[in-house]
Amino acid sequence: MNLLRRVIIKAGEKVVGLELLSAFSGVLIAAQSRVNGALSDEMGDSVEAAIVSFSTGLLFVTLIAVFRKDVRAGFRQIFKATKAGEMPPLTLAAGVLGASFVAMQTYVVPIAGVALFTVASLAGQTAISLWVDKLGLSGGAKSLITKRRVTAAIITVIAVAVSAWDRFAMSDFSILALSLALFAGTWVGVQRALNGRINSYSNKSFATSLLNFITGTSFLLVLLAIRSIFTDHSILNFKTAPWWMFLGGSIGVIYIALSAHIVQHLGVLEFTLFSVGGMLIGSLLIDFVFPTPGTHISPYLTAGIALTYLGVVANGQSRLSRR
Repeated sequence: MNLLRRVIIKAGEKVVGLELLSAFSGVLIAAQSRVNGALSDEMGDSVEAAIVSFSTGLLFVTLIAVFRKDVRAGFRQIFKATKAGEMPPLTLAAGVLGASFVAMQTYVVPIAGVALFTVASLAGQTAISLWVDKLGLSGGAKSLITKRRVTAAIITVIAVAVSAWDRFAMSDFSILALSLALFAGTWVGVQRALNGRINSYSNKSFATSLLNFITGTSFLLVLLAIRSIFTDHSILNFKTAPWWMFLGGSIGVIYIALSAHIVQHLGVLEFTLFSVGGMLIGSLLIDFVFPTPGTHISPYLTAGIALTYLGVVANGQSRLSRR
């Protein structure tokens, strides 16, 4: 009985640790958004900024692989599993989904605004999270779609809507743009699940991240080449920028490595709930410590943070809420 109790306590501590890491992943998302946003403004082109971000991330994770034999072995293991028929080849394209989200974001945000895009894409992420968890797409245990989980997902979307409420005035409502943002959000949810499955074979999160950045960077370069053929956009009309604007890719490497590991154990929905809370808290801290011109701390953002963790409680996953 004592052994069983120790096992349960240890498992509970692991879950809480993973929940905290999920929240930290959300903080990384907020930091990456600020860095990539600044780089995009500096370059004057979102797609080109995304390529720079992905390329620097690819360089960073490649250097990790060069100095770590276990990461290289994990990377090879991914293709061994695919060749053996243990994992569908399309799973390897998880990074393309992330890059596609960036491309869609570039198209939709100028039409609908950041606030509407954020809420709609988050709605897509949470909705698809219920489905991929039900299928066990991440390689972990399957989770039924219950009223509690659906309620938690709805509360989380409402929380993001509340946090962005004061920015809706800057958005133009468009059914098409909103639908595209919703659809793009589903790609992120599926990407997280696929990365979890890839990680179950690589057993090295940085190997999973390396694969994502190879496929994602390749996709964006092809997209840029196609755009240059049909438009008058220049290719990488780059200007010098402060060093910190090049950190977005490295932050993305760490984020993907963490998320790939976490979703294996918590599932995509719970990871999404905690990471959204971390993202909002990270946004609040960044706006407070490193404000951009015209920034003010909105009461809507703080209310949204509180609502987010109400969603966590509704999901019934947080051990802190059950104590």
